[in-house]
Amino acid sequence: MKFLHTMLRVRDLAVALDFYVDKLGLKELRRHESEKGRFTLVFLGTDASKGKGEGPEIELTYNWDQDEELSVGRSFGHLAFEVDDIYAVCVRLQKAGVTILRPPRDGYMAFVRSPDQQSVELLQRGGAVPPQEPWASMASQGEW
Repeated sequence: MKFLHTMLRVRDLAVALDFYVDKLGLKELRRHESEKGRFTLVFLGTDASKGKGEGPEIELTYNWDQDEELSVGRSFGHLAFEVDDIYAVCVRLQKAGVTILRPPRDGYMAFVRSPDQQSVELLQRGGAVPPQEPWASMASQGEW
Protein backbone atom coordinates (compact mmCIF):
# COMPACT_ATOMS: atom_id res chain seq x y z
CA MET A 1 0.00 0.00 0.00
CA LYS A 2 1.19 3.53 -0.79
CA PHE A 3 -0.22 6.79 0.59
CA LEU A 4 -1.17 9.08 -2.31
CA HIS A 5 -2.90 12.25 -1.16
CA THR A 6 -5.23 14.05 1.23
CA MET A 7 -8.21 15.82 -0.32
CA LEU A 8 -9.38 19.18 1.02
CA ARG A 9 -12.48 20.98 -0.25
CA VAL A 10 -12.01 24.71 -0.76
CA ARG A 11 -14.55 27.54 -1.15
CA ASP A 12 -12.35 29.80 -3.29
CA LEU A 13 -9.62 28.15 -5.37
CA ALA A 14 -7.64 31.36 -5.91
CA VAL A 15 -7.56 32.14 -2.19
CA ALA A 16 -6.59 28.54 -1.35
CA LEU A 17 -3.77 28.58 -3.94
CA ASP A 18 -2.54 31.92 -2.59
CA PHE A 19 -2.20 30.30 0.84
CA TYR A 20 -0.78 26.89 -0.10
CA VAL A 21 1.44 27.95 -3.03
CA ASP A 22 2.31 31.64 -2.61
CA LYS A 23 2.49 31.77 1.18
CA LEU A 24 3.24 28.22 2.37
CA GLY A 25 5.48 27.37 -0.59
CA LEU A 26 3.92 24.21 -2.02
CA LYS A 27 4.10 23.56 -5.76
CA GLU A 28 1.17 23.00 -8.10
CA LEU A 29 1.94 19.61 -9.62
CA ARG A 30 -1.07 19.11 -11.89
CA ARG A 31 -4.64 20.25 -12.43
CA HIS A 32 -7.79 18.59 -13.75
CA GLU A 33 -10.95 20.48 -14.70
CA SER A 34 -14.21 18.66 -15.35
CA GLU A 35 -16.80 20.66 -17.25
CA LYS A 36 -19.27 17.78 -16.98
CA GLY A 37 -18.69 17.31 -13.23
CA ARG A 38 -18.30 21.08 -12.67
CA PHE A 39 -15.23 20.81 -10.48
CA THR A 40 -11.50 21.52 -10.50
CA LEU A 41 -8.86 19.37 -8.81
CA VAL A 42 -5.44 20.87 -8.09
CA PHE A 43 -2.70 18.58 -6.77
CA LEU A 44 0.01 20.19 -4.64
CA GLY A 45 3.27 18.84 -3.29
CA THR A 46 6.70 19.74 -2.04
CA ASP A 47 9.99 19.64 -3.91
CA ALA A 48 10.18 15.97 -2.88
CA SER A 49 6.99 15.10 -4.83
CA LYS A 50 7.38 15.58 -8.55
CA GLY A 51 3.78 14.98 -9.62
CA LYS A 52 4.42 11.38 -10.56
CA GLY A 53 3.18 9.75 -7.38
CA GLU A 54 6.65 9.98 -5.83
CA GLY A 55 5.51 11.66 -2.63
CA PRO A 56 2.33 12.48 -0.71
CA GLU A 57 0.20 15.23 -2.18
CA ILE A 58 -2.68 17.50 -1.24
CA GLU A 59 -5.65 17.50 -3.58
CA LEU A 60 -7.62 20.75 -3.45
CA THR A 61 -11.17 20.14 -4.68
CA TYR A 62 -13.15 23.13 -5.87
CA ASN A 63 -16.81 22.53 -6.79
CA TRP A 64 -17.89 25.27 -9.18
CA ASP A 65 -21.52 25.48 -8.05
CA GLN A 66 -21.13 24.95 -4.34
CA ASP A 67 -23.59 26.71 -2.10
CA GLU A 68 -22.99 24.83 1.14
CA GLU A 69 -20.81 26.01 3.99
CA LEU A 70 -17.70 23.91 4.44
CA SER A 71 -16.76 22.74 7.90
CA VAL A 72 -13.55 21.05 8.95
CA GLY A 73 -15.25 18.80 11.47
CA ARG A 74 -13.85 17.31 14.62
CA SER A 75 -12.40 14.24 12.90
CA PHE A 76 -9.82 16.16 10.84
CA GLY A 77 -6.59 16.83 12.71
CA HIS A 78 -4.03 18.71 10.63
CA LEU A 79 -1.56 18.67 7.78
CA ALA A 80 2.10 18.61 8.85
CA PHE A 81 5.16 19.93 7.03
CA GLU A 82 8.81 19.75 8.01
CA VAL A 83 10.64 23.05 7.40
CA ASP A 84 14.32 24.01 7.30
CA ASP A 85 13.94 27.15 9.47
CA ILE A 86 10.74 27.41 11.50
CA TYR A 87 11.42 31.02 12.48
CA ALA A 88 12.01 32.17 8.91
CA VAL A 89 8.86 30.38 7.71
CA CYS A 90 6.76 31.96 10.46
CA VAL A 91 8.15 35.43 9.69
CA ARG A 92 7.41 34.93 5.96
CA LEU A 93 3.86 33.77 6.72
CA GLN A 94 3.23 36.68 9.10
CA LYS A 95 4.44 39.17 6.51
CA ALA A 96 2.00 37.57 4.04
CA GLY A 97 -0.89 38.14 6.47
CA VAL A 98 -1.13 34.63 7.97
CA THR A 99 -1.79 34.52 11.72
CA ILE A 100 0.57 32.24 13.66
CA LEU A 101 -1.94 30.60 16.00
CA ARG A 102 0.56 28.50 17.92
CA PRO A 103 3.94 30.27 17.78
CA PRO A 104 7.16 28.20 17.75
CA ARG A 105 7.93 28.99 21.41
CA ASP A 106 9.84 25.74 21.74
CA GLY A 107 11.87 26.21 18.55
CA TYR A 108 10.16 23.18 17.06
CA MET A 109 6.43 23.47 16.34
CA ALA A 110 3.99 26.10 15.06
CA PHE A 111 0.40 26.00 13.77
CA VAL A 112 -1.49 28.14 11.25
CA ARG A 113 -4.83 27.68 9.47
CA SER A 114 -5.68 27.79 5.79
CA PRO A 115 -8.38 30.16 4.49
CA ASP A 116 -10.80 27.19 4.73
CA GLN A 117 -9.75 26.65 8.37
CA GLN A 118 -7.72 23.46 7.91
CA SER A 119 -5.01 23.28 10.56
CA VAL A 120 -1.40 23.22 9.31
CA GLU A 121 1.46 22.15 11.58
CA LEU A 122 5.02 23.27 10.87
CA LEU A 123 7.86 21.24 12.40
CA GLN A 124 11.54 22.17 12.53
CA ARG A 125 13.68 19.71 10.55
CA GLY A 126 16.16 17.89 12.79
CA GLY A 127 14.47 18.78 16.08
CA ALA A 128 14.12 21.89 18.16
CA VAL A 129 16.38 24.89 17.71
CA PRO A 130 17.09 27.33 20.60
CA PRO A 131 14.01 29.42 21.52
CA GLN A 132 14.01 32.97 20.12
CA GLU A 133 12.04 36.12 20.76
CA PRO A 134 9.47 37.28 19.95
CA TRP A 135 8.31 33.67 19.57
CA ALA A 136 9.42 32.37 22.99
CA SER A 137 7.03 34.65 24.90
CA MET A 138 4.22 34.86 22.32
CA ALA A 139 0.89 33.38 23.42
CA SER A 140 -1.21 31.01 21.32
CA GLN A 141 -4.49 32.29 19.97
CA GLY A 142 -7.67 30.77 18.61
CA GLU A 143 -7.97 27.11 17.68
CA TRP A 144 -5.18 25.35 15.89
